[in-house]
Amino acid sequence: MVALSQLWIPILLAAVSVFVASSLSLGVFTWHNSDYLNLGNEDEVRAALRATSAAPGQYMLPYCLGAEAMKDPEMQKKWQEGPTGFLLMRGPGMPGMGATLGMWFAVTLVVAGLVGYLACSTLPAGASFGAVCRVAGVATFLAYGFGGVINAIWGAKPWGSAAKEVLDAFIYSVASACAFAWLWPR
Repeated sequence: MVALSQLWIPILLAAVSVFVASSLSLGVFTWHNSDYLNLGNEDEVRAALRATSAAPGQYMLPYCLGAEAMKDPEMQKKWQEGPTGFLLMRGPGMPGMGATLGMWFAVTLVVAGLVGYLACSTLPAGASFGAVCRVAGVATFLAYGFGGVINAIWGAKPWGSAAKEVLDAFIYSVASACAFAWLWPR
């Protein structure tokens, strides 16, 4: 049996590997840049949103909660007229990249820790490279791979963008699996 305390180095390496892979994906290869569209009248839309004094949060257009509200003819008209969708709003000012990157690294560390826990609960010391890769890779892929798909189904995220996030998850799973398999206790 492998103790989780024996995996602190592979956990840390897996978290760092995913962090670096995501940084390359977003900052160097920039394949996600095409996921975002520009409104032709952005200044007018920004002015209209500013005029509402909307607080940071998640908004729905048209605002409609519950099946009963959706039956209302006025609400059905709003849905037909459009636009419909979801809007995420931050507070004014530049986003703090330090805090965001810190939170992202914390997520990669928690995921790697949970993957380590699963691996040490299911694999013995001396498990083959392939066996460790399968467990760690699948668990890592599950952790990162389906958020975009769920948002494509329920939140109108473009399917191309969701597919790129699944590709990212595959890359993260390979990096994480290799970190665990390379440093697995013998």
